Amino acid sequence: MIKLKNSFQYIFLIVASVVSIFPLFWMLIAATNKSADVLRGTLIPGGYFIENLKSLMASQPVVSSMLNSFKYAVVLTIISLVICSLAGYGFEIYHDKGKDLVMSIILLAMMVPFAATMIPLFRMFSNAGLLNTTIGFILPSLSTPFLIMMFRQSARSFPHDIIEAARIDGLNEIGIFFKMFIPTMRSTYAAAMVITFMNAWNNYLWPKVIMSDDSSMTMPMLIANLTAGYTTDYGSLMLGVLLCTIPTIIVFFVLQKSFAEGITGSVK
Repeated sequence: MIKLKNSFQYIFLIVASVVSIFPLFWMLIAATNKSADVLRGTLIPGGYFIENLKSLMASQPVVSSMLNSFKYAVVLTIISLVICSLAGYGFEIYHDKGKDLVMSIILLAMMVPFAATMIPLFRMFSNAGLLNTTIGFILPSLSTPFLIMMFRQSARSFPHDIIEAARIDGLNEIGIFFKMFIPTMRSTYAAAMVITFMNAWNNYLWPKVIMSDDSSMTMPMLIANLTAGYTTDYGSLMLGVLLCTIPTIIVFFVLQKSFAEGITGSVK
């Protein structure tokens, strides 16, 4: 009976794995075929990868879009981790009667859809002259309630005795945070890095609103442009999706172990 139960579990996991991997497999195959073969649902690798790449490079600014996405995502990730971890650390370590109320108000912001604040943000950024700038891209996402909550939960496992001992030894509060808290919470930072980088890399709506210049185009905007014409070259389109997907896959697999540890630790 136990062996039969285990067999069903393995079968379920195999089916779930195939279903999860198949879209990536089909995307890779489609990037090597011409548009007509993609529409026919061909699942055999073709010989049109170079042709699709040449067509994509000729019609869209792939290199500059990739560099823009890297620049925006990396800058946003670094600054967001520092700000959100400082906020989460402060909410947990320092005691104040109103901090739980402030935290509740911050968490309420998670219930407000971005579309509701997009137009006021655009008008404000336009008046401030921040269109087509890195600051305009990253500013609305620098501090997110989810990351603050995540770092606050992680800070609960940070030993308070170490903080008191460091204070007695003369280490100031900033030194405690950068020299003790950050190295101790490496797995949480890795998990937050993966989440923030993927969100920044895949962000489409706000860059589409704030980045009106072609020189500021990001990869998601480039992919959207591939479907904007009268006819769509699906081979080039799937190649663009593949190029857009590779950086997030690399980041996730490099930090996979730390990501799992950080998510588990933040929940506990």
